[in-house]
Amino acid sequence: MEKQETSIKEREHTNIKEPRRFKVIIHNDDFTTMEFVVKILTTVFYKSTIEAESLMLMVHKSQSATVGIYSYDIARTKIAKATSMARDEGFPLRLSMAPEN
Repeated sequence: MEKQETSIKEREHTNIKEPRRFKVIIHNDDFTTMEFVVKILTTVFYKSTIEAESLMLMVHKSQSATVGIYSYDIARTKIAKATSMARDEGFPLRLSMAPEN
């Protein structure tokens, strides 16, 4: 029986990177109530009531605020859930996402 030689290359390193992260941004409008924004922040983004109220006031004063930083899929899911809740209540609340720097 003959001995066969095989050539197998082993990788010495792999290029594993952390997944890209995205900021979820909530935008101010003149129709969505402050109470509803606090509800979204506590139920969808799991903020404490104090933190949610602080973020809501920040949005009210500066037109937008970052409410969290997540992987792409989680950011999209949270935006979809919050937008759906807002539409169900008749509010035009807008959320967006942007790559984290």
